[in-house]
Amino acid sequence: MFRHQGKSRTLEHNLRIATILSFVAGIVNITGFLSFKQLTTNVTGHFALFISDVANFEFWKGTIYFLYIFSFLFGSFLSSFLIETFRENRKHNIFVLPTIIEALILTSIAILSDVAVIRYPNLIICLLLFSMGLQNSFVTKISNAVVRTTHLTGLFTDLGIELSQLLFPKSYPKRDKIKATIKLRIYIICFFFLGGIIGGFLYSSLGLKLNTLILGAIVLLISLFYDDLRYRLIITNRKYKQKKKPNAIHKRS
Repeated sequence: MFRHQGKSRTLEHNLRIATILSFVAGIVNITGFLSFKQLTTNVTGHFALFISDVANFEFWKGTIYFLYIFSFLFGSFLSSFLIETFRENRKHNIFVLPTIIEALILTSIAILSDVAVIRYPNLIICLLLFSMGLQNSFVTKISNAVVRTTHLTGLFTDLGIELSQLLFPKSYPKRDKIKATIKLRIYIICFFFLGGIIGGFLYSSLGLKLNTLILGAIVLLISLFYDDLRYRLIITNRKYKQKKKPNAIHKRS
């Protein structure tokens, strides 16, 4: 799911990565909001608040929202930069490093909250937005802009459009393709919601607080490990079959 790109990428690949990353985004979203009462997976609200402060000539007050926006932007930039750098070096899994960085950020915030009092919550918010920028960038690139996992506004918009298209079969004859896209969007929304519910339960009911982010990091690392293991098994199986073919031909001759 992390390796296939372009024409080799299927709906199944997109469904797998969409469910994992939207689940993680749901955890980050609820954890950030419960901890700091700020959105930590998208910048739409922060941009509105930034404009409001600028319009009221409260430039210094609006600086923090600018930093939130810039953190998400920088995360997106760095993720894309790393991917393109890896691609030039012809590495097999070019999405490993951004995923590992995201997992490290989530784990570090959780550990920091255990060993010290968080005196600069805005820094933590910036780090969470940075990690979501990383995630949104690499999932956009890997899926060729089909999958977005950190915010739902565009998803609900696209879902509404595609549901309406099903009512006009003459204008939109490719119903199977539309249904597949609808399925993908519903998966993303449901797993974002599921991540939020589980994250909220762990945060409030079990009292894990920011340690809830560790679950997101674990999910990311397990998915990377699974993807790498599956890839190695496929390659090993192919090599085994290739060795078997010459032996079979030799026996026949």
